[in-house]
Amino acid sequence: MDSTVTTPGGRKPAVPHPVAEDAGRGVLRRLRSPRRPRLWFEILLIVVSYWTYSLIRNAVPEQKAEALRNADWIWRVEHQLGIAVEESVNHAVNSVTWLIVGMNYYYATLHFVVTLGVLIWLYRGHPGRYAATRLVLFATTGVALAGYYLFPLAPPRLMDGGVFIDTVRVHQTWGSMASGDLKNMSNQYAAMPSMHIGWSLWCGLTIFALATVPWARVLGALYPVATLVVIVATANHFWLDAVGGVLCLAFGFAVTALWYGSLPYALPRLVPAGGGPLLPSRA
Repeated sequence: MDSTVTTPGGRKPAVPHPVAEDAGRGVLRRLRSPRRPRLWFEILLIVVSYWTYSLIRNAVPEQKAEALRNADWIWRVEHQLGIAVEESVNHAVNSVTWLIVGMNYYYATLHFVVTLGVLIWLYRGHPGRYAATRLVLFATTGVALAGYYLFPLAPPRLMDGGVFIDTVRVHQTWGSMASGDLKNMSNQYAAMPSMHIGWSLWCGLTIFALATVPWARVLGALYPVATLVVIVATANHFWLDAVGGVLCLAFGFAVTALWYGSLPYALPRLVPAGGGPLLPSRA
C-alpha cells in the first residue's frame, strides 16, 4: 500500500518504494558477500565442474595438422626471442633417470593433489576467502578452454623431427593423459595455455599470501617454479604455454576482483555460520 505525506497544501501520495529493485540489489549483495561454504555443495561443484571441463576440453577437435604448425611457429618465435632452451633442458634432465622419472610422476599427480589440498585447506581454515579464491581457479580454468579451441597446439614431445624426448614413453612411467596407453582419453593438442602453470601458480600465491608458517610460504613460492621446470623437462609444454597459463590466472583474479570488489586474500578469514556481519579478519 502506498503511503502518503502531509504537506501545508494538503495530502499528496508519496512516491512508491521500488521494492522489487531493492530486493534485486539485496540478492546481488548477498551473492557477492563472503559466506561459509557448504561441504556437500563444494564437493558436488568441484566434481561437476572438473567433469564438464574435461568433457569440453576433450571435445575440442584434435586438429593435428594445425596443432603441429602452431608448434613449429611457437618454436621459431622462441628462437627469435632467445628463450628456446626446452630441448636442452629435456635432454639434460632425461639423462638422469631417477630425476626424470620423479618429474614424470610429479607432472601426473601433484597437479591434482596439491590443488585439491589447497582447496581443502581454504575450506577449513579460511572459509570467508574460500568462495572468492575458488572463483579465481574456476575462471582461470574456464577461459583456458577458449585457448584450447582457438589455438590447438602440439606439445614439444609430439613435434615432427624427433627433437624432443617423450619421457613418459621412454621410461615407461604412468600418468600422462596424453602419452602411452592413456593418450586416447585426452586431447593431445590442448597445450596452450598450460593449466599446470595456471593451477600451480594459483596454489603458490594462495599459500604465500595466507600461510603463517615461513617454510610453508617458501614452499608455496617454489611450487610454481618447480612445476615450470617439470613441464619443460618432460616436453609437455613450451615456455610460452606457461605465459598463457599466467594470463589465464590474471583473468581469473580480474573476474574475482570485479565480483567481490576485492582480491580474495583481502576478504575476512571467518564468516558467521548463519549469516550476519562479517567477523574480523585474522591472518
